[in-house]
Amino acid sequence: MTTLSGNSQQLKQFTLEDLNFGGKNYRAMSPRTLRLWWQGNTLVNSDTLAQPATYPQVFAREHNIYVQSSVGSQPVRVTADGCRQIVYGEAVHRNEFGIETGIFPSPDKTAFAFYRMDQSMVTDYPQVNTFTRIASCEPDAYPMAGMKSHKVTVGVYDIAAGTTVWLDLGDVTDRYFTNITWSPDGKAIYLFELNRDQTDTSLDVYSAETGKKLRTLYTEHSDKYVEPLHPVSFLPWDSDKFLLWSDRDGFRHLYLMDTRGRMLKQVTKGPFVVRDLVGFCPKTRSVIIATNELNPLQSNLFSVKLSDCRRTLLDNGIGLHSGKLSADGTMLLDTYSAPDVPRAYDIINTVSRKRTEHFRSPDPWVGYAVPAYRTGTLKAADGVTDLYYRMVLPPDFDASKRYPAVVYVYGGPHAHLVDASWHWASRSWETYMAQKGYVVFVLDSRGSEHRGRDFEQATFRNLGVCEMEDQMCGVAFLKSLSYIDSSRLGVHGWSFGGFMAISLMTTYPDVFKVGVAGGPVIDWKWYEVMYGERYMDTPEQNPDGYARTSLLAKAGSLKGRLQIIIGMNDPTVVPQHALQFLDACIKSGTQPDFFVYPGEGHNMRGHASVHLHERITRYFEDYLK
Repeated sequence: MTTLSGNSQQLKQFTLEDLNFGGKNYRAMSPRTLRLWWQGNTLVNSDTLAQPATYPQVFAREHNIYVQSSVGSQPVRVTADGCRQIVYGEAVHRNEFGIETGIFPSPDKTAFAFYRMDQSMVTDYPQVNTFTRIASCEPDAYPMAGMKSHKVTVGVYDIAAGTTVWLDLGDVTDRYFTNITWSPDGKAIYLFELNRDQTDTSLDVYSAETGKKLRTLYTEHSDKYVEPLHPVSFLPWDSDKFLLWSDRDGFRHLYLMDTRGRMLKQVTKGPFVVRDLVGFCPKTRSVIIATNELNPLQSNLFSVKLSDCRRTLLDNGIGLHSGKLSADGTMLLDTYSAPDVPRAYDIINTVSRKRTEHFRSPDPWVGYAVPAYRTGTLKAADGVTDLYYRMVLPPDFDASKRYPAVVYVYGGPHAHLVDASWHWASRSWETYMAQKGYVVFVLDSRGSEHRGRDFEQATFRNLGVCEMEDQMCGVAFLKSLSYIDSSRLGVHGWSFGGFMAISLMTTYPDVFKVGVAGGPVIDWKWYEVMYGERYMDTPEQNPDGYARTSLLAKAGSLKGRLQIIIGMNDPTVVPQHALQFLDACIKSGTQPDFFVYPGEGHNMRGHASVHLHERITRYFEDYLK
């Protein structure tokens, strides 16, 4: 017998034959054991779930990079001048363009590529630590739109030789480098470059041995912006071919290219987006992907044969699915949720397409006063585009009564609030509010994700304008319902949603009685370079757009009760936004309320988060109900 254990706690015993998932005994595994067993895109085939770390280990600490060669050995620092201004081995470009890390190991782990970010030329934002005996300054390097940005270079470190080669990138001023990956043979580095205006991108190949640029394989241009978010993925059975992501035809799809730069074929095509590339099945020469082609609110798993690009649905066709593949690509762990399914796991043979239901969670809310969760569509302000909404109704809902309603809003890029997961992706706070007698309404306006390039780029150079128009279509829908008290409408949002909440309250001051805006952007000239300039260009290039979307001039229009909440040390939407809006309100004679969380960043954590949500709720209880 083989004992499977993790964290020194025995979980269950299985025969060695069970490890290949060829028999039926995997049905006896708990979902937790199954998740632990199926680690990191591979099936564990060992006596323990907790696998020993593979050495050498490479990590960043205090802005420098270290290599630990073996268990118990002393880590060796491989960079010398790391500091707040010179940062090694960490995510750069403020985590835009899909960047999540700053260290990229070679296929055989004998070398690694890494980022070096010089931000000595970037203006500091003077964050203050009030927890010291005398408050101290702890500045963040924060490149605001139109101002100097940091400079990034890429190095390749040979662990055995202890040497670094720098990619020959030339003058890196106002250039972005992202989606770094290695060639399968470990001899080349592939990366995407963007110009600062983010209108042009190129896929370039560099020698990992000399740092010299070998060739440019692909270029793409947009009059608005391009946004590479994924590295290329090489075919396991053909190291001369890879998959590239692009929304060049209007939707995010996969394209097959070769290492000479030839575009061989478009692998996926249609009015839908590829949401994930799960992996490959070499046996069938297929790629396993997740798309929303069945429904914009869903994510479903498909197998796509690269020979003819035929897609085959692997999952049950409902809900929101994500997958992890076995090492050989023939077995798929399908984790999914649906509006009436909290969580479920299926095991799918990607070759035979046989699907076995492993576990389906029972409803954990049986016996509780549960709201009704509804969804539907309405037309955007353009009169053509379908928008999806979620509505949460009180548990004891009575259509003959009239209820106060709160619009929960985000509206910005790279996010959506409504999908076909449990309770239509409703948040616990919405349930809490519904239990207190509110109707909560959520609408994904134009500009949100997973609806195609034109849908997302509708907000270009005018953030907040068409989003507000769409939200007001949602308000008109709410007002048409006999059970909504239109004299008691509230709005709440955080970050981009905070910007939207204040925008709505000051643009339509007679509509919303109460609002709560968390971490709000007030003027895009105070937001960071990469995100801000992608959607708004610079303040010098787009002065009318910046003036039109700034909330400073709207401070005098405020009529309802507005509470602004921020983290005092927010490094994302810096406190200057909220403080300058307060100053504008003082000068115009309007009276917002203000609350700050000392030491907190853009999102509250732990007990502060509990306190925050109770404060938000209390504000609506005090002034809307």
